[in-house]
Amino acid sequence: MKPARVTTHSARVPSKKATNISLAMDVYLDAKNLGINISQVCEQRLREEIQTRKEQQWNEDHAGFIAAYNSLVEAEGVALQEWRAF
Repeated sequence: MKPARVTTHSARVPSKKATNISLAMDVYLDAKNLGINISQVCEQRLREEIQTRKEQQWNEDHAGFIAAYNSLVEAEGVALQEWRAF
């Protein structure tokens, strides 16, 4: 008897998603004339913006904790301060 063949199927997520954007005509023409890959630049800049916004969101979400911790350090000092080499 042959062993059962086990196969797994995972949903494939496309690595890219086609999308439409609107650009000012002069920006579009300048980019094309300069040989700029619009999709690549848009993706790179969008990744940068996403990272910036995630950092901002993290800072906002944790602002209370950070303020409380800073107040505690200010009032009581840093734990194990005497063992710090810097």
